[in-house]
Amino acid sequence: MKQIFLQILSLKEALQLLFDNLDVRGINRLPSEIVKVSNSLGRITAKPVFAKYSSPFYHSAAMDGYAVRFTDTFTASESSPALLNIGENAVYVDTGDPMPEGFNAVIMIEDVNLIRNQESVVRSQNTKDEYIEIYAPVTPYQHVRTIGEDIVATELIIPENHRIRPVDIGAMLASGHTEVSVIRKPKIAVIPTGTELIEPEDVMSRPPKPPEIIEYNSVVLSGLAEEIGAEAIRFNIVKDDFEEIKKTIADASKLSDIVIINAGSGRGSEDFTASAIKELGDLIINGISIKPGKPLIAGFIDNKPVFGIPGYPVSAYLTFQLFVKPLIERLLSIPDKTKEAVIATISRQLSSPLGVDEFVRVKVGIVGGKYIATPVGRGAGLLMSIVRADGMIKIPVSSEGLRAGTEVEVELIRNKNEIKNTIVCIGSHDNTLDVLANAIKKNYPEFSLSSAHVGSMGGLMALKRGEAHFAGTHLLDEESGEYNISFIKKHLAEKKTVLVNLVYRTQGLLVKKGNPKNIKGFEDLLRDDVIFINRQAGSGTRLLLDKYLRDSGINPYMVKGYEREEYTHMAVASAVLTGLADTGLAVYSSAKALDLDFIPLANERYDIAIPHEFMNTKMMQLLLKIIREDNEFRETVKSLGGYDISDMGKVMFEG
Repeated sequence: MKQIFLQILSLKEALQLLFDNLDVRGINRLPSEIVKVSNSLGRITAKPVFAKYSSPFYHSAAMDGYAVRFTDTFTASESSPALLNIGENAVYVDTGDPMPEGFNAVIMIEDVNLIRNQESVVRSQNTKDEYIEIYAPVTPYQHVRTIGEDIVATELIIPENHRIRPVDIGAMLASGHTEVSVIRKPKIAVIPTGTELIEPEDVMSRPPKPPEIIEYNSVVLSGLAEEIGAEAIRFNIVKDDFEEIKKTIADASKLSDIVIINAGSGRGSEDFTASAIKELGDLIINGISIKPGKPLIAGFIDNKPVFGIPGYPVSAYLTFQLFVKPLIERLLSIPDKTKEAVIATISRQLSSPLGVDEFVRVKVGIVGGKYIATPVGRGAGLLMSIVRADGMIKIPVSSEGLRAGTEVEVELIRNKNEIKNTIVCIGSHDNTLDVLANAIKKNYPEFSLSSAHVGSMGGLMALKRGEAHFAGTHLLDEESGEYNISFIKKHLAEKKTVLVNLVYRTQGLLVKKGNPKNIKGFEDLLRDDVIFINRQAGSGTRLLLDKYLRDSGINPYMVKGYEREEYTHMAVASAVLTGLADTGLAVYSSAKALDLDFIPLANERYDIAIPHEFMNTKMMQLLLKIIREDNEFRETVKSLGGYDISDMGKVMFEG
């Protein structure tokens, strides 16, 4: 099976090739080991477990009361109670006590009348006895736990290839087992590579410096492996040195069942993984036509599967799920755990290159009884796109994209119940939405807020199509000087909508600390040495910018960077901070968050538009309660800087 592929394989071809190699090499379930039952949670059984003993293994009382012989109760009735002598015909028992020899039923203590100092009617002597008086007959083994009621000796407790649960542990212990045979955990070696990488602990006392990158992929990959049931062995960071990487891979293959090398799988000058695997063993995959994750490498060293996983975090996550996860499940002999999937409507158009299977992260919510999926960031390096995502969709290799309104299958990362309780916001971005999302989760853990940033106009269109519970908007009508109302009347005329104020905020130009290029206003955007960073078309901030440019007589296409777009205020601030741009238009809170200087230009009103049909839902009432009554939320918003909350929660318009 030794083959070297330099061409890019399709996802289907790559998976087929990998599993064909596993079959030929006889790589299947791992051997078993014996562990204590009490330590077996989550392990996979290697053999079936049969009961050694019955449970209970003696007849026992199921209630507090009196053990009796059911034949002694035949004559009992309401009109003619039966008297049973305590000690002779009735014996007191507590729940769980063994049944006295010859007794076969229990009468609950609530159903008897205790009679003391009753003169004996049984004995000739004039003695005093105690009796119970009963008013109904009992059936055989009434309120008695019989031998084997729960578990019968020799019956199957749990089968082979079963993931052990807490209740399974209880059943095994109850049936006499203290040890169990389980499949050995696959050992997964995770090797982070890269001269620029530093350990997270290295930045505890100082911030990272270029070109340093805090290494976290290996921890994520280790966690994904352990979540399935493997044991992860994380190696120290290996610098970009071919011999060192090769030696580490060779050492790892001796210690583990699967080796993962993170980064170094591309074709750059410091990408050594493919060459190392080729020298040590067999290289079978060297690139696949998926996005993200194209540089995936796979091979075998000493009959151990070895993967070169790309360094970008989303690529690493995706290729692990596609290739490593099913291999771990094979070694554990457990079925591929298919994730929940739903059919959802895409809220905006998605383009995609032909020739690759593209996996797109999406936010999902239920609006008007249907699932709505909104794409989040698509870059391979955007870890937060995975953190924020509710699921993934696949745009197939033969498609150039998806139209807005298309129904697609979404493989869920979160469960359906969480999505059911998600408040969907599509519209303009503001930092207060993050504060609101946290306040909702803190006060009402069963609910969450999901926001997708497509601009104010995009948000109103999402409301019109029934794709969101509310939209953030700050659209200025130049003629009236009013915010949002005229746009709602125009675009949502047939949908009754409530406009609630969230904040007033200050917009302005962001510049680096000290304003090194002495930028004072929009006229400076025409300078040759000034690069601008813009917001996306349709956003309120973009409309505000275009208004200022028109008023100043500036042709937008003379502004260097006008065509480069970001979707949030914080992304604009980050571009200025890192030198990708010299200035951009954003809210003051984003400048304060990243310690930038700020040139104020306009005060604007930021509202949330809520379709009337959602106003009285539980989730929306809780959201409005936080906005109107939660002092901690309001104070946190004020502390961000540049916000006026004097009308927060006030209805500004209802149409």
